[in-house]
Amino acid sequence: MRPAAWGGWLPRFALPLLLLNALLTMENHGPGLWPRLALRVSFELVMVLVMLTAWIAWRGQPGARMLRLLASVTAFWILARYLDVTVSAVFGRQINLYWDSRHALDVLRMGELAAWQIGLAALAALAIPVLLYGLAWRCWRAIARELAWPTPRPAIGLIGLLLFTNFAAHGIGGRDTRWFFSMPVAPILAQQAAILAGQLLPGHAASQLSPSPAFEHSSLAGLRGADVLLIFAESYGVTALDDPQQAAALAPARAQLMQALAAGGRQAVSARVRSPTFGGASWLAHAALLSGVDMQDPGAYELLLTTDRSTLVRHFKAHGWRTVNWMPGLQKPWPEGSFYGFDRYADADRIGYRGPPFGYWRVPDQASMALLHAQELAEPREERAPRFIVFPTLTSHAPFRPIAPYVPDWQRLLRADAYTAAEVAQAVAQPGSWLQPVPAYLESLAYTFHWLGDYLSGRAPRQLLTIVIGDHQPMAGVSGAGASWDVPVHIISTDTQLLKRFEALGFTPGLLPMRPSTAGMHDLTPVLIAAFDATADAPLGSAE
Repeated sequence: MRPAAWGGWLPRFALPLLLLNALLTMENHGPGLWPRLALRVSFELVMVLVMLTAWIAWRGQPGARMLRLLASVTAFWILARYLDVTVSAVFGRQINLYWDSRHALDVLRMGELAAWQIGLAALAALAIPVLLYGLAWRCWRAIARELAWPTPRPAIGLIGLLLFTNFAAHGIGGRDTRWFFSMPVAPILAQQAAILAGQLLPGHAASQLSPSPAFEHSSLAGLRGADVLLIFAESYGVTALDDPQQAAALAPARAQLMQALAAGGRQAVSARVRSPTFGGASWLAHAALLSGVDMQDPGAYELLLTTDRSTLVRHFKAHGWRTVNWMPGLQKPWPEGSFYGFDRYADADRIGYRGPPFGYWRVPDQASMALLHAQELAEPREERAPRFIVFPTLTSHAPFRPIAPYVPDWQRLLRADAYTAAEVAQAVAQPGSWLQPVPAYLESLAYTFHWLGDYLSGRAPRQLLTIVIGDHQPMAGVSGAGASWDVPVHIISTDTQLLKRFEALGFTPGLLPMRPSTAGMHDLTPVLIAAFDATADAPLGSAE
């Protein structure tokens, strides 16, 4: 080996290889669209390089057709990598090519882009794959040309074998041997292919998902035109009922809530259902209840979004209710939310909150409720359509702080001075604790009971039906190891006949449902339909 030969060969070989590696290992930590370089290795690029080296050693230089095919696959891989890391950064979830491609234009519109900007984005979407293909073809052509020199091939094969061994040994003895690798693209594409197959293969979605409730065979006559407020209480699990210390700590707040309900002429009946998730992934619980489809398999959620299954939202809408998705916790676009069919979608930037932010979630639950009432429920019932509103709360989300103070003047919550600087400073000064989270958790639930009770005691519409359900148990640091996945569900109303129908369906009076759950959250959906239709004829969970 001549040093001069190595000195000329190495940059000609390494530069195109490093360029491809940079494109295949890009990262995006958001929230923008621009990725950044990462000091990692693409496992897939290494394996292709080893195979190309072996091909050249045995069969000689690859033809133009093979190089063009390799360039096409590489360009596709780079695009898949970019979309995966960017969608994760912008939307906070993995990419769903089926769903995202259908709603790409809606996403651009959410950004309030001008028509020329949308057009420019469309041109870029067409031009970038062509440019990437040209770049990849030139890189592979240069790499193949340099591999014609046989001297470096054994070293390339040895390095490839060592890297493959490291990748394969990951997890043995608890060791992380992939720390310098980037996440491969192939598993992402395999998942997307499974989602596409689920949509394109006849009957696949129906066979993989549990049956939907018979929405079309029921009416909402039993509600007599009442507004319906469905509150998903964040991390409200049965640990707040079953753990003696937590139950005792919350007893005063729960009693105060019952007194407030009585003052407003309201009563409550309660039950337990099994959440499809634990400690997080609230969207699985939302989807289970709103669709009536079992979400215990997380893949079912992605599959559900590819279907035209009916939902509670569409059911109410079809019978004349205005449907509102009140989501102050969403701080990024959520195009897949259109699956449910809401008339109005209001996220953190669209609910109209003008007060100071409280921590990451920004909007206190009481302020969210005040804004919701002012915009959707304050108008006299006889002058508007009834509302069906879905409102997931935020305050009891881990780490359960900061907790905003309760504000007696609900009108003040509509203004920019909703909270004073001193109130914000005092709340922020109480840090959350991941090591001792129970006190903050209980305080957050007590806050929820306080503002909810005050609202229902006299501010809410008289005929409002309120459904409060936990989305999932809190994290194991609060609920304990091996805890039940059950969550409470409370039905609160002034309509005693409606409440009796729920009792006939397995609910018990009050806020303390002690009967263990025999039903999943998706099983609650047909129960609600039956009660709303005034045809209660089976107890909760009897289908099992």
